Amino acid sequence: MTRYLLQRLLFSLPTLIAISIVIFTILTLAPGDPMGEFATNPAITAEVRENIRRSLGLDQPPHLRYVKWVLAFFQGDMGYSFTSRAPVRQAIAERLPTTLSVVGLGYVFAVLLAVPLGTISALKRHTAFDRAVTVFAFLWFSLPPFFTGLLFILLFSVRLDWFPFIYNSTLEVRDWSSFVAQVKQSIMPIAVLGLYQSAMLMRFVRSSILEQLNQQYVRTAYAKGLSAFAVVKRHVLRNALIPVVTLVALDIPAVFAGALVTEQVFRVPGIGALLIESIYRNDTPVIMAITFIYAILIVAFNLIADLLYGWLDPRVRY
Repeated sequence: MTRYLLQRLLFSLPTLIAISIVIFTILTLAPGDPMGEFATNPAITAEVRENIRRSLGLDQPPHLRYVKWVLAFFQGDMGYSFTSRAPVRQAIAERLPTTLSVVGLGYVFAVLLAVPLGTISALKRHTAFDRAVTVFAFLWFSLPPFFTGLLFILLFSVRLDWFPFIYNSTLEVRDWSSFVAQVKQSIMPIAVLGLYQSAMLMRFVRSSILEQLNQQYVRTAYAKGLSAFAVVKRHVLRNALIPVVTLVALDIPAVFAGALVTEQVFRVPGIGALLIESIYRNDTPVIMAITFIYAILIVAFNLIADLLYGWLDPRVRY
């Protein structure tokens, strides 16, 4: 296990270097000028613009800027935003709690909903319950989050006036009333994200369990006199959850990146909204930091998923 872990870590390093080169190259060659907002300002002369460009390091050759950026990144310095002039690390730290509270809770809600419903649907296949869960999964997976978000706003905000349709980022939880207000403004984005993710997970859980139910070891467990609950809990779920673990492990890094569409619909000031704003403004340091952190999380959670295989299925050998 230790040898396998070291091999994967050594393999991950050149992978991350290649990803960083691709990200930097794409953003360097992309159209747009970070100094474009100053070009239309008559109060800023060409000399001042050149000084600003020099202070941001934009006058240096691309390969030198890349080396400096990589060395600084692994030292914890993500640079400074071109637009706000604030450290990129500070901008991400300010948005991350909101993303984790909304997108993270949405994904937890999806897992808690998908695993039991997918399991029961597989055990009661071809019944009315199975058909209802299947229709539910296909319905929510087919509808894009921006459409369901607008439907939720029209129904629960405009018609029923139950929840606010704009997320108030300035709200501070200090007493019970402010806590209730925070819960109410979080329900719709969490529900939209959770229902969309759970629809996809349900189909994976159901198909994976159905595949395991026809295996010989399940028949042997029933022949030993084990109850259906014991067979499912001790044998079927551990094997059936292996592909689900892969899917969840690949989706968890997306929690950091935020829900781009949903955050825009509900005006949630999370990492996704920060990334969209940075793309509009050609704020290269912020874009590079968010995308590269996302790549690191993808590689890390792939490794975690591989290690979990050995715990779920002892037959796996590294």
